[in-house]
Amino acid sequence: MSSRVPIVDLKAQFATIRAEVRAAIDRVIESQEFILGPEVEALESEIAGYCGTRFAVGVSSGTDALLASLMALGIGLGDEVVTTPYTFVATASSIVRLGARPVFADIDPATFTIDPAAIERKITHRTKAIVPVHLFGQMADMQAIMTIANRHAIPVVEDAAQSIGAARDGHRAGSVGVAGCLSFFPSKNLGAYGDAGMVLTNDEALAARLRLLRIHGQASKHSAALLGGNFRLDAVQAAVLRVKLRHLESWTEARRALAARYRELLAGTLRDLADDRFRPDASIVLPYAVPGARHVYNQFVLRADRRDELRAFVAEQGIACEVYYPQPLHFQPCFASSVTDGGLVQAEQAAKAALALPMYAELTLPMMETVVSAVARFFRGDH
Repeated sequence: MSSRVPIVDLKAQFATIRAEVRAAIDRVIESQEFILGPEVEALESEIAGYCGTRFAVGVSSGTDALLASLMALGIGLGDEVVTTPYTFVATASSIVRLGARPVFADIDPATFTIDPAAIERKITHRTKAIVPVHLFGQMADMQAIMTIANRHAIPVVEDAAQSIGAARDGHRAGSVGVAGCLSFFPSKNLGAYGDAGMVLTNDEALAARLRLLRIHGQASKHSAALLGGNFRLDAVQAAVLRVKLRHLESWTEARRALAARYRELLAGTLRDLADDRFRPDASIVLPYAVPGARHVYNQFVLRADRRDELRAFVAEQGIACEVYYPQPLHFQPCFASSVTDGGLVQAEQAAKAALALPMYAELTLPMMETVVSAVARFFRGDH
C-alpha cells in the first residue's frame, strides 16, 4: 500500500518535466551515441559551472566517483584515510576496496558532519587522504578541514553525494578539496533515471587521470596506460540530468522554504507540548543549519527520543520516514577486519536518534501538516 505522505515522490517531479525529459531521451536515441559523447561533455561543463570548478568528469555512480578519485590519488595497500563513521557505506567501502584502512573520526552532533578537531587527532604518518561527507544537504566545515589538511599536506576528497548546490564560506560543495564527488542516484536533489555520478576538480592533471581511469585506463584503443575501471557515464543519464539541472535551483529553493515551514510547524508543536502532558523523554531536536551557509535539504533530519517507536507510529498513519543511518560504519560487519576505532560517541548517539521526514520540492502544506500532526500525537500520547 502506498503512503499518504511518501519520503520522496519522483512521479510528482516527473509530471512537471515530462515533455522535456522525453525530448532529451529521444535526442540521444536518435543520435545512437549512448556512452560518454557530447551529452556527457555538455553535462560536465554545466555541472562544473554550477558547482564552481574548472573541471567535472562524469562517471557511473557516486560510489565510483569516490573510488576513481582515491585511485587517481594513488591510495592503496597500507594507507589510511580519515573519514566519518556516520555516512552511507560507500564512503568507507571505496577506501577498503583499494586495500587502505578507513580511520573514523567522530561527528559534530549539531550538523552530523565530521568534526575537524576529531580529524586532527586521527592523523598519522600513514594518512594519505581525508574524506569529509557533506551530509543531508549541508557542508562540513571545509575551512577548518583544509587548514588541517594543508598543515599536514594531505589531499581532501569531498563526498558531496547529498549536497549539490550547498555552500559555506563562499564555496559550493565539492569545489574546495582536490576532488569533489557527486551522486545522481534518483532520489538525490539532482537525480538521474538510474545510476550516475561526477567528480569535480580544479586540478587539470587529476581531471585527465580520471578520464583515463573511467575507461579502463586506456589512453588509446586497446592500450591501457593505467589500471582503471568501467566508470563511464551513459549519455541517456546525462541528457536527463541536463534537463533537471535547469530546474535544480527552483527545486532547491522550494526545499529550503519547506524546511523553514517544517521548523515553524514543529516549533509550534514543541510549544504546545511544553505543558504537564510533555514527558521528559519526549523531545525533538530540529535540524541545525549553519548560519550564513546554504543547506539544500537532501533530507530533513531531526533527532527524536524513542525514534523507532515514533517511526512505527507515523508509518501506521501512512507517513513514510527513514532512518539515516541505523548503524555507524564502525559497527558494520563488512569493516570488522579493518576497523579498530573507538570513542565515536556522537556518531553512535546520532544513529539512535536521527529520523528523516518527507522532503521533496512537490511536498504540499497539507501533507506537511499531516506529518507534524502525527508527530505531535505521538509525543502527547494520543495513540
